[in-house]
Amino acid sequence: MTPQVFQILLTISEGPRHGYAIITDIRDRTEGQMDLTPSTLYDALARLSDQGLIAEAAAPPDAPTAESRRRYYTLTRSGRDAAQEETARLTRLVYMARAKNFHV
Repeated sequence: MTPQVFQILLTISEGPRHGYAIITDIRDRTEGQMDLTPSTLYDALARLSDQGLIAEAAAPPDAPTAESRRRYYTLTRSGRDAAQEETARLTRLVYMARAKNFHV
């Protein structure tokens, strides 16, 4: 799983998000280290949807009218499982690095 895909899945694991909110959350959470372009994001969203990892969702009932017209995305059960598997894989890598005295 690419870092970009992992970040997308993390973002929408918190609830349905539209594209711009996904981009903003990832940029903020990574402190600008990952800044997805709209074309990169929407290509990834199409692939994730084709793979059954995400699905389009209805806008939250409290979304402002302008935002309710946007496409929202949510995690499927398979998407949540994939994100959890990737988290476990990354955790194992961190443990291995620490065992070799590589610490942050």
